[in-house]
Parts: sequence; C-alpha cells; structure tokens
Amino acid sequence: MEKITQFTARLFLGHIFLIAGLNKISAYAGTQGYMEAMGVPGALLPLVMLLEIAGGLAIIIGWKARYSAILLALFSIAAAAIFHNNFDDPMQTILFMKNIAIAGGLMLLAVYGAGACSVDNRLTRNTMTTNKL
Repeated sequence: MEKITQFTARLFLGHIFLIAGLNKISAYAGTQGYMEAMGVPGALLPLVMLLEIAGGLAIIIGWKARYSAILLALFSIAAAAIFHNNFDDPMQTILFMKNIAIAGGLMLLAVYGAGACSVDNRLTRNTMTTNKL
C-alpha cells in the first residue's frame, strides 16, 4: 500500500504542473499578457512552461524528484506571492493558500524522496548492486 500511496501522491502533485504547462502552449499570448500585466517579463514564459512540464513529469515518474520538488515548491511560492496576493478577493486568497499547500507537499517530497516505486529508487538500487560487484 505504501508504494501505491507514494506514487499516487507524486501523480497528484505532478499532474497539476504538467497540465498547467501544457495548457500554456495553447494560451501562450494570453498567459504572456497576464504575466506582463502582473509585472513579470513575458519572455520568461518558455522557462515557466519548461519548468512546469519537465518538473511535473519528473515528479510523476520519480526522477530527480527531490530537485524537481524544490524547484516547483519555490515556483509555487513565487507564483502565490506574485499572482495571488489580493487578499481582499476571496478567490485569490484560496489560490494563494492552494499554492502554499502544494509547496508544502513538494517540500515533504524533497525531504523524504520519491519512494520505492520511482526511477530514483531504481537507479539507486542499480548503483548499489553495481558497486557491490
């Protein structure tokens, strides 16, 4: 049950970034305009998309999960602070707290690792087996 839970948690954390990054492809101009309206250079959008898509996939499969989790946690906190800081608007407050909660889950992943059912674990096992020979 632990392996399934660890994978499911990674899937839940990673999919939101993967889908958000992919959706930005079809809404590129609108997303770029929104970023610029919030004071963020629109030229950063390709990096944001790369981080969300690659980071989301890395979390899901459990490859370099600790590093990906740290980067995505920092990204989530920055996005909360920049894009969801209007606490007079209840929806923005909820979105702010959602980003912070996601960052919290990612921080746990960074500390405890991807778990048994992951590429990271498989690579570690293979390295340990090779080193014993």
